[in-house]
Amino acid sequence: MAQISLTFPDGNSREYPAGVTAAEVAQSISPSLAKKAISADLDGTHWDLSWPIQQDSKIAIHSTKDEAPSLELIRHAFAHVMARAVQEIWPDVKVTIGPVTENGWFYDFDRSEPFTPEDLGAIEKKMKEIIAKSEPIRNEVWDRAQARAYYQERGETFKIELLDRIPEDSPIRMYWHGDWQDLCRGPHLQHMGQLPADAFKLMGVSGAYWFGDVSRPQLQRISGVGFRNRNELKAHLTMLEEAAKRDHRKLGREMDLYHLQEEAPGMVFWHPNGWTVYRALEDYMRRRQNAAGYREIRTPQVVDRVLWERSGHWEAYRENMFIVEVDEEGAKEKRTNALKPMNCPCHVQVYNQGLKSYRDLPLRLAEFGSCHRYESSGSMHGLMRVRGFVQDDAHIFCTEDQLEQECADFIELLASVYTDLGFEKFDIKLSTRPETRVGSDDIWDKAESALEGAIKKAGADYTVDPGEGAFYGPKLDFKLTDAIGREWQCGTFQADFNLPDRLDAEFVNEKGDKARPVMLHRAILGSFERFLGILIENHAGRLPLWLAPRQVVVASIVSDADDYVHEVVAALKKAGIRAEADTRNEKINYKVREHSVGKVPVILAIGGREVEERTVSLRRLGENRSEVLSLDAVLAQLKDEATAPDLRRDA
Repeated sequence: MAQISLTFPDGNSREYPAGVTAAEVAQSISPSLAKKAISADLDGTHWDLSWPIQQDSKIAIHSTKDEAPSLELIRHAFAHVMARAVQEIWPDVKVTIGPVTENGWFYDFDRSEPFTPEDLGAIEKKMKEIIAKSEPIRNEVWDRAQARAYYQERGETFKIELLDRIPEDSPIRMYWHGDWQDLCRGPHLQHMGQLPADAFKLMGVSGAYWFGDVSRPQLQRISGVGFRNRNELKAHLTMLEEAAKRDHRKLGREMDLYHLQEEAPGMVFWHPNGWTVYRALEDYMRRRQNAAGYREIRTPQVVDRVLWERSGHWEAYRENMFIVEVDEEGAKEKRTNALKPMNCPCHVQVYNQGLKSYRDLPLRLAEFGSCHRYESSGSMHGLMRVRGFVQDDAHIFCTEDQLEQECADFIELLASVYTDLGFEKFDIKLSTRPETRVGSDDIWDKAESALEGAIKKAGADYTVDPGEGAFYGPKLDFKLTDAIGREWQCGTFQADFNLPDRLDAEFVNEKGDKARPVMLHRAILGSFERFLGILIENHAGRLPLWLAPRQVVVASIVSDADDYVHEVVAALKKAGIRAEADTRNEKINYKVREHSVGKVPVILAIGGREVEERTVSLRRLGENRSEVLSLDAVLAQLKDEATAPDLRRDA
């Protein structure tokens, strides 16, 4: 019998007969490992323990201790168990697809009656019964015609369509546990007893169209979350409760920041409070960029399709662009324009005005660019995903030799901005060259080396994502972590060798020859709208004083204090603090409660004693105690806190 060599993570190799399974390999190492094993890694491919191995390979056996593969398999198995439970309770229900998601899974069902919350409880109960049976999970590779006949006999029309979508050269894998079967590419656990029955929860039901196509059948999607143990589930549910309290949509209403409405889907109506926060953030970013050597520009919102065709965006993004057709005077045909979905091509047009020398580089052009992209109605979510947004966009035109330093400077700037805004932790992902790309390997070598060198120079941690760079160059993605442990990808830094060539960007080098600059795309916040949503949730609406829309409310306790209240407000405003008076004929506890809901950071209460002593009673948001201070002391304290961090450093 033919032999193959399998190499393990420690570098040792063993000989096995061709066709050996990963389960048999695990058994040969240790019966204990064989019992705990859930899957394998074979030459970088996630491998089912039951699949035969036919050639020399590198192999690693996974157990539940390996977080990434174990979570994927656990959630995948939960999806199968849930689908089986649904069909055991309601045999007439048809199943479609059930992929793994970030924290769990979902499965779409075709059922005439809507699922209810009571149904979810019954499904959970049935799932636990199925898991308790610890039935083995087995798989078979079937002939396509055999699989089609199987599903036709059972009326599973959705599975037949999925079958037709599987490439001809891919195996048709049929997975079973008990008498229940599903079409699945695998891999899977060894048996359902490896599932933690106390570490999952069904989260709800929503509508979903088959393959997201509104012309196709509408299905019911049941989603769930699943983890390796009960404690992980409990921590996740606690995080969800905290996230619900911090939901920027809820806080946006309470703080009167903005609203959305059907007449302008995905477009934000900023209220005075929200626009105050927006402008404070924009002013801060403008100062930081100016200090870092960026020159601010402004480019058109509506641009002829010719430019989008030259840049390549028309072909790649046409479906996501808002088109504007105009009857130009004297023209035979309408002129086709588009609202810009990104700023890059327009920035090249600014660069191209006038001949550039190597002495002009690096040239950093920044714009708070207003962009529009079509997002489906189902994908929009408050400020987090909108159709109209503004980016803190900038493009750096530089030489290859300047790339590393520009990247290092950007990382330093980004880290400082994130710290100022209350985010102490962020991670960097370096995405390297994909198979399909432009530019020579020499240029890619230089660019990837420059980005990696810049990260190391900054002393930052990073991971490499091989092959996930853009076709035009490698990139860095920056993921910040918020107060409750969620990750958000906001900042980006991308090297581009393609667009300068497509749009004829040039400079004269030291030898007097014309050369192409490297174009660096970069953003720190990304979308202002999305970042403000993240910022609101990170601070649970309790924004730092310098960003808060309503910084101080001065509230009277008795009507005799009204004149002094207005005097204090005037003094605060003179000191540059956003202050307002509340002299309504209401009890002070009512006023405090109302302004606390609105997330006003500071309330100054004034009664007869404060008037007499020329003091104020200071109460901060979230604190049950108050402090009596002189007006001068309060002005000095609040003036400092109401000043943006960069201005405090410069003072």
